[in-house]
Amino acid sequence: MIHIVTPENQHLFRDAMEQAYRLRHRVFVEEKKWTDLERPDGREIDQFDNEHAIHMLYIEAGQVLGYQRMLPTTQPHLLSDVMPQLCEIERPVGEHIWEWTRYCVEPAHRERGRTLSPVANALLSGIVEWGLESGVGSIIIQMNPLWLLRLVQLHFRTMPLGLPQTLGNEDVVAVIASFDHRTLARLQDMRGNTQRVLVEPERIPHRLAG
Repeated sequence: MIHIVTPENQHLFRDAMEQAYRLRHRVFVEEKKWTDLERPDGREIDQFDNEHAIHMLYIEAGQVLGYQRMLPTTQPHLLSDVMPQLCEIERPVGEHIWEWTRYCVEPAHRERGRTLSPVANALLSGIVEWGLESGVGSIIIQMNPLWLLRLVQLHFRTMPLGLPQTLGNEDVVAVIASFDHRTLARLQDMRGNTQRVLVEPERIPHRLAG
């Protein structure tokens, strides 16, 4: 299940968010070698972890196995303030467009081959469920170009915002990806059920409080 963390309920997720920041550090600093993000305490936190950010956590048995962050494009975000060179056209902005960042999954729970792992499927499904309920229909992503085909196969409608560029040790391209109920149906079909992945606020278990 995917838990949404906002300033209003973050007091319930102190321990879970600590796990998430450490997962981000392991993935982006230790694995991807984004050394600019390295911190002595092993927690990857940046200027966008603010009151505008929405955090989505995949939690199982008290452990954060997957994480992603959503940022409104009407506020400063990665494409506007950190990687503007990736966008060669007018930058997409609007209440219905958010930026998807810091997606990461614990190594033991990642996909093997072409099939999405249960954690990855739940995280993507969480974006679509949240978007459909919140009036958000498009996301901006900075990603490896190899992900473009996968997103199309998942029934996202994608459009590159510029040509790929090398950042650190990998190629990165900025895209805008739109989704609708067909995207959700595709993700549900891939995992074999139509159950909701987002946890309803009133069902947040108290054991997650830190």
